[in-house]
Amino acid sequence: MHRVVITGMGWVTPLGHSIDSVWPRLLKGESGIAHTSLFDAATFPTTISAEVKGFSLNEHVADVSLHTGAGRNTQFALAASAQAWKAAGLPPLCTPHSAFCTSPGLDLDRVGIYLGSGEGSLDFDCFTATCLAAWNPETGTTDMVKWAQLAMENMNVTRELEQEPNMPLSHLALLTGARGPAMNCLTACAASTQAIGEAAQILRRGDADVMIGGGAHSMIHPFGVTGFNRLTALSTANDDPPRASRPFDAHRGGFVLGEGAGMVILETLEHAQKRGATILAEIVGYGSTADAYRITDQDPQGMGAVVAMREALRDAGLTPADIQYINAHGTGTRENDGNETSAIKTIFGDRAKDCPVSSIKSMMGHLIAAAGAVELITCVLAIRDNVLPPTTNLDTPDPECDLDYVPNQARQARVDVAMSNSFGFGGQNDTIIVKRFDRTKQA
Repeated sequence: MHRVVITGMGWVTPLGHSIDSVWPRLLKGESGIAHTSLFDAATFPTTISAEVKGFSLNEHVADVSLHTGAGRNTQFALAASAQAWKAAGLPPLCTPHSAFCTSPGLDLDRVGIYLGSGEGSLDFDCFTATCLAAWNPETGTTDMVKWAQLAMENMNVTRELEQEPNMPLSHLALLTGARGPAMNCLTACAASTQAIGEAAQILRRGDADVMIGGGAHSMIHPFGVTGFNRLTALSTANDDPPRASRPFDAHRGGFVLGEGAGMVILETLEHAQKRGATILAEIVGYGSTADAYRITDQDPQGMGAVVAMREALRDAGLTPADIQYINAHGTGTRENDGNETSAIKTIFGDRAKDCPVSSIKSMMGHLIAAAGAVELITCVLAIRDNVLPPTTNLDTPDPECDLDYVPNQARQARVDVAMSNSFGFGGQNDTIIVKRFDRTKQA
């Protein structure tokens, strides 16, 4: 069984597009939430979101012509991966001009990719116009022959292709030349945590030397907002966007939809040490479960979350007493925050109230499939700097949520072991435990 370490990290977020620019803003409690500009949301119950602003792929990738037509989510993934690859000190990114590119000192057949990625490129304006043009108000039906004819004429074939969930992965393979295991999961809000956890398992069993793991998503579009509004999952605190996301607060009213990407470079310890890489942290535990309860509701006792945390601790060979920080899923919905608090109490017992917990969704919004990866990176940075990011907008304590949520201000604290939770719609639950790298412990 191989040990798995993190050697590179990168992200594209509503607060910025680099590790060094975003981390200080998180610690200051700044917000990336504002009024939606990607589409006209004036008639929607929710008119706010956490958009990625001022982003250009050209600033991250040398040859963007290889990625013409890439969706918004894919562009975020490419940028975050390029950051992580460079930070890991891997050989310069390969620009393949033949069937097989090479990278000095790196066996690309042993480099894999595991993503948790959702959509980001649908042609909504054209799709909507086509539907309206084919609608017959007299019969209350859609003329599907007319719809097909208009769609063939007007819809963009590249954008239709690019919305497939495997496409971000394909672009990353093109960017890096990685030819090892290549997989994508779309398990809602747990996707990128699951992707990184499964990537670590691939490395543990020796099926690769390096894995690119993480996720990307952009659901800030009419379909995404409509769906979550109908589920009553989104905050409607439109008058004060920076204060709209209120995890664990008594006045919380739902999450704020965000977008972005988070990517990490994972390696076997042997491979990282052989090339003299700087090791940022070690992944020591992973737990993954399903609620088997309802499609959109969590088990009201949080049992799926309980078992995911328990399995991650078992996998790591640790006890709750070893965990010094929990990065919560912490969406700001009434159901999630209460259930997660209850699950933490079940696992941690008397220790629960002494273990700091915080949710960066209060500042970032909810990046859906990308959320877990960004939050795992936050755990690594907390370990690096011995500081805990705050849960902002937590002003009114809720008797149901009575743990230490690091309210409103970052806190200096020794962090050697951190837990990151992600719980997705449909009942997917994933927990990763990351630890300060112990150089005295042999591979």
